[in-house]
Amino acid sequence: MAAPVRKAVFPVAGLGTRFLPASKAIPKEMLTVVDRPLIQHVVDEARDAGIEHFIFVTGRNKSAIEDHFDRQPELEQALAARGKTEELKALIRDLPAPGETSFLRQQEPLGLGHAVWCAREIVGREPFALILPDVLVQCKGKSCTAQMLDVYEAHGGNIIAVEPVPDDQVKNYGVVSIGEGDGRVFPIDGMVEKPKPGTEPSNLTILGRYILQPEIFDILSAKETGAGGEIQITDAMIKLLAAQDFHALKYEGRTFDCGSKLGFLLANAAYALDRPDLGNAFAAEVKKLL
Repeated sequence: MAAPVRKAVFPVAGLGTRFLPASKAIPKEMLTVVDRPLIQHVVDEARDAGIEHFIFVTGRNKSAIEDHFDRQPELEQALAARGKTEELKALIRDLPAPGETSFLRQQEPLGLGHAVWCAREIVGREPFALILPDVLVQCKGKSCTAQMLDVYEAHGGNIIAVEPVPDDQVKNYGVVSIGEGDGRVFPIDGMVEKPKPGTEPSNLTILGRYILQPEIFDILSAKETGAGGEIQITDAMIKLLAAQDFHALKYEGRTFDCGSKLGFLLANAAYALDRPDLGNAFAAEVKKLL
C-alpha cells in the first residue's frame, strides 16, 4: 500500500514581475480571484483533497501570505461587535488549524526545483503534493489534487497532472511522453522541459500539480541547473523516472494560468459566473460591456 500523502508544498517566493505595479507591495499570490486570494484557492483545493499540512516556500516581502493564514483578533472582534457573524464564521473556517502550516525562505530565486528542495526538512521522507499557486483548476466534481490522489492510491509512485495544448504553445512548457493508458491515466516514459519546436514528444504539458516521492530531494540536492540556468523540477523528475514509476493524469476541469494577465482575468470571470450570489448579475453586466 502506498504511503499516504499528508503534506503539500506551495512555492510562493516569485517576484510576480508580470503583474507590476500591482505586485510591487502585494505578493502576486495575494491578488484576488473574486474575493479570495490566489493562494487561498489552492489551499482550499489541497484541503478538499485531505492534505493535512501546508508548507509555504516564501521570499522577501511575502509576509502578507503568512499573515493571511493567521488569526487577526482585532478584525474578529470588530466583526463580532458589528453583528457580522457569517463573515466571522467564514474567516475562521478558512484558517488552517494550529500546527498545520509551515513557512520557510528561499533566499535566492534559483528555480522551482530549488524551492522544492528548500522544503525537504519539513516534508521529511514521505510523499508530498506540489501545488503551484499560479495555476487555478476549476472542477465541477473532485478537485484536481483529489483526482490525483485517487490515481496515486491506485498506482502509487509519482503522479503528474497534464493537459493538451495547441502545438505552437508546447515549447513553453514541460512535456511528457506517455505509453498506453485508459483514456485519462497513462504511464510516463519520458519528459522534457520546453522542447524545441519539432522535437516535442506529445502535446501533453505539465500543469503545475504533482505528487512526488521523497527521493526527489536526493536528486535536487545536487543543485544541477537546466533551462534558464535554474534548478528545474522537470530535470529532477527525469532522473527519478529511471528508478520510479510516473503516471500522467488528464484531469477533469478547466485550467487558468493566473501567472498571465489574460489567464487571471479569465479566472475572475469564470469563478464569478460560477457563484450563485454573483453569476447572473455579473453575466448581465458583462453583456452590457460587450
